[in-house]
Amino acid sequence: MIIEVKVPSPGESISEVQLASWLVSDGDFVERDAEIAEIDSDKATLTINASAEGIIKILVQAGETIKVGAVIAQIDTAVARPAGAPVPSPKPEPATPVKPEQHDVSAAKPETKAEDVTETGDYNLHISPLARKVMKEKNVSGKDILDYINRIRIEKADIEEVAAAGSRTLPPAGNMPSADWGGTRNTERKKMSTLRQKLAQRLVSVKNETAMLTTFNEVNMSRIMELRKKYNDSFKEKHGVSLGFMSLFTKAVTIALKHYPQVNAMIDGDEMIFHDYADIGIAVSAPKGLVVPVVRNAESLSLAEIEKKIKELAVKARDNKITLDEMSGGTFTITNGGVFGSMMSTPILNPPQSAILGMHNIVERPIAVDGKVVIAPMMYVALSYDHRVIDGRESVGFLVKAKEMLENPERMLFDGAEPALALLQI
Repeated sequence: MIIEVKVPSPGESISEVQLASWLVSDGDFVERDAEIAEIDSDKATLTINASAEGIIKILVQAGETIKVGAVIAQIDTAVARPAGAPVPSPKPEPATPVKPEQHDVSAAKPETKAEDVTETGDYNLHISPLARKVMKEKNVSGKDILDYINRIRIEKADIEEVAAAGSRTLPPAGNMPSADWGGTRNTERKKMSTLRQKLAQRLVSVKNETAMLTTFNEVNMSRIMELRKKYNDSFKEKHGVSLGFMSLFTKAVTIALKHYPQVNAMIDGDEMIFHDYADIGIAVSAPKGLVVPVVRNAESLSLAEIEKKIKELAVKARDNKITLDEMSGGTFTITNGGVFGSMMSTPILNPPQSAILGMHNIVERPIAVDGKVVIAPMMYVALSYDHRVIDGRESVGFLVKAKEMLENPERMLFDGAEPALALLQI
């Protein structure tokens, strides 16, 4: 029996997609539900799974633009499994929940997919389907990858940056300069992905259609770093996630948005829409480009809940598993260029939102405190905003309020008020 593989609809209003890559080769035996191809739309990268097992015949080449619903391959289910084809591993049984008081170390171990164990060994490596396919073709194991990583020399600056930035993702090895780079005059022409084309259009439209300005401030990160150093182990033991900077910034932003609701508004035609909630977009660098998954109702979440949600969305984005629903509907965005070493930038708006907060790297600098010069870990923060919606008073006031929350994190417990004043209810 011949089963047709058709292009699924990535979402409403999308009629065309680009076939980004095949994860299998023509004539391969594919398992049911196995990932066989990746498609790029103007909003996200999606994976196509096989609806049956059999021999696949590829009808459309990677890089082609195709209509939603078009047939891109056929699967012949009448062909028996070849003798050399691997038998799929059984799915691991769900682990038995462990009571908190037992403090079982095994419960804290991240879940490892069976396919990762089969292809790379149990090394807790996050490997994309395409990379896993290439590993199989090149006969590269998970141990080989770890051996390669272990040959990279870790310098003092790397350790200081990791300590300052919390959890971060190492740049892919493919981004490292090749030893034989240079010395030629060769060029290479590649077609832009549909996602990159749409991103380019949106960025240009933001510059042309909004009155974008940026205001700056600096934050003394001493209190937050002391807080993380003192309580991170206890926080991780109780909640299963580390206490990162992003959750603290998100919480500070939600409090500032409550005090300055104009920053959380957006234009719709000749009307302005105000939100009594904060859906915070977190910019994440994914393999296909920058994506912005959204943490819903962040104003009502605890730091632990925010950390768990950010981690879940970031992993999905980096594995190209993020959905359109998880990237739509944000009211405000936070982007962190500091993990890449940025000292200062003017982040660009994420339409139709009216503001975006840019975080940067933490650098020890001399500052004046109570008439004395001290060395403190400082971060520049930038708020880009649409002046059609937000005036200077609101933009500067919002950034100052966020700065106050970050420099005095205990005030976040009292909705931004001084603890003594909140206690006295004055």
